[in-house]
Amino acid sequence: MAKFNLFLHKLIHWEYWPYQVVYFPVYFQYLFYAIRTRSFFYFNASNPSIKNGGFFMESKKEIYDLIPPQYYPKTLLVNPSENLASIIEKINATNITYPLIVKPDIGLRGTAVKKIYSTVELENYIKKAKFNILIQELIPYENEIGLFYVQLPNKEGKITGIVSKEFMILTGNGKNTIRELLHQDKRYLLQLESLEKEFKDKINTILKDGETINLVPYGNHCRGTKFVDASDKISPEMTASFNKICSQIDGFYFGRMDIMFSNFDDLARGENFQIVEINGAISEPTHMYDPKHSFLFGWKELTRHFHYMYLISKNNHKNGAKYLTFKAGVQEFKNHHKHYDAILEF
Repeated sequence: MAKFNLFLHKLIHWEYWPYQVVYFPVYFQYLFYAIRTRSFFYFNASNPSIKNGGFFMESKKEIYDLIPPQYYPKTLLVNPSENLASIIEKINATNITYPLIVKPDIGLRGTAVKKIYSTVELENYIKKAKFNILIQELIPYENEIGLFYVQLPNKEGKITGIVSKEFMILTGNGKNTIRELLHQDKRYLLQLESLEKEFKDKINTILKDGETINLVPYGNHCRGTKFVDASDKISPEMTASFNKICSQIDGFYFGRMDIMFSNFDDLARGENFQIVEINGAISEPTHMYDPKHSFLFGWKELTRHFHYMYLISKNNHKNGAKYLTFKAGVQEFKNHHKHYDAILEF
């Protein structure tokens, strides 16, 4: 009965539907733009300085290198074949301390992102990883948003949407275990299997009355985070601040910036925040996944942003940015699936 109730919950709430259904109108839109540009991989020109425009196989470290260092956490690129002692030496030299964040350099919707508390945990992660990883200092801010930014041809950049992220935070009552508390929220219960693997016996711990635990300390919808539309926070001041910030990121015209920050007033001034990462052409306007929004609203936002990407790509191409050739694009697509299989195996 529990499985049926979860199935029914996912059926009723379109935010859980397969992407093939959600993106149905975009497939036709994509084919239309491919014909107009005479390229299946025109999106490569949306962000000329990011590999493949940020649609696939883009290195997070290469994107960080485009961003002024004051805007993102200290970050190390590590090959898992490196000696552990050498990696620890690099961590110490960079003044990164535990707990820290470890994640794939080329990611997959939050898969294999871990908060690491000790050298033993780091060693175990590295032994399992068959891909390049990033080691980052923990960002000191508690709030997280996704801010979608576009700079259309011959216009000032603009913020087209903001999604606020509500983490999987449980509050104890001194009676129920973590497992039992998860059963009280279907959004959380959908994550039970993965949480059992990660927390093991700890999932049967009884939290004290008022005690809280953040089960997934990174804002990913696939990992249980609730997305809330916070586009009402967009202001002329915030837009001006991010036009200034994004003008310092070479070749960035289209995408979502995942940001951790202190409060919205400071963020509007461009203060007390750090960029978790920038997603390029593959970005979704994730504010559409707010449970209050209809499926038609989601389609409207997807097609609107896909149109922005087309206009930006076409303009950048006119100014010298290259479209990816069909042969190169197919090869990158194959590389993409091969790499994702390695992450999923993790």
